Amino acid sequence: MVKFVDDLAGAIYDVFKFILKSIGYLLAGGIIVAIPMYFIVWLFGMFQ
Repeated sequence: MVKFVDDLAGAIYDVFKFILKSIGYLLAGGIIVAIPMYFIVWLFGMFQ
């Protein structure tokens, strides 16, 4: 019974770790892409 609970806790931990890591990569990618894109749009907006 203890091994089952340990395996279940490990599986839950792995799922949450995967979800949090995915959200972190998504946010980091969004920031890395959004800031330069916003700057480029701002720059082209100045020339109009």
